[in-house]
Amino acid sequence: MIELDNRTLIKINTDTIDAISDSLTKKDIELIITNSNEMREINKTHRNIDKDTDALSFPYEDMPMSPLGSIVISSFYVEEKAKEFGHTIDDEFVLLFIHGLLHLLGYDHEVDNGEMREKEAQLIKKFNLPQSLIVRTEG
Repeated sequence: MIELDNRTLIKINTDTIDAISDSLTKKDIELIITNSNEMREINKTHRNIDKDTDALSFPYEDMPMSPLGSIVISSFYVEEKAKEFGHTIDDEFVLLFIHGLLHLLGYDHEVDNGEMREKEAQLIKKFNLPQSLIVRTEG
């Protein structure tokens, strides 16, 4: 189950993220949608990086009955990237959710050999989403 804490005015349809989450884990997930200022503060506090970002993931310790972790998504980036890549706000939100969820599940595109991008591609195809997440994370 996804526990949604939407701290913004952005409206999100959660049907697809619920389906994606259910296909990958039975653990609960805390999902926070926030603004650029709060995202920058979270990034500074927890990663010592003083800048805004699109999404952050915070895995919890793996214990019986514990949630998988928290995903924080910036509404600013959802809106901006949807415009930039020419797709809907819902699609952009789902793409960022997939990215965050895979980090919670232990994937790390910065050190793996493409496994995270491959899993993203599988989910994007399975849920009929735009390919832009794969394009922008390659390199």
